[in-house]
Amino acid sequence: MRTMQTENLIAVNEFCINHNIEISFISSLQQTGLIEITTIKETGFIDAGQLQQLEKFIRLYYELDINLEGIETVTHLLQRIISMQDEIIALRNRLRLYEINE
Repeated sequence: MRTMQTENLIAVNEFCINHNIEISFISSLQQTGLIEITTIKETGFIDAGQLQQLEKFIRLYYELDINLEGIETVTHLLQRIISMQDEIIALRNRLRLYEINE
């Protein structure tokens, strides 16, 4: 288990109250592996580094009515797009090297 500084952790129950969402939704995200929850003294915490991603999941689920399977699929596809964009940039950089040397 990795160690985290507690000042970077947000209590799940407080987050849910502030965002008016069900704790079961956060639990479901954890069960599917989309977020990590750290438990300290029987209280669940979310690392602050996950907030942006978590808020994106909330919008997909509550505002766009996309179920958990859909969220998993969208997340996977977005990760593939980012990976492909990184690969395109690397290939363009390699191509520039060959163009400069000619």
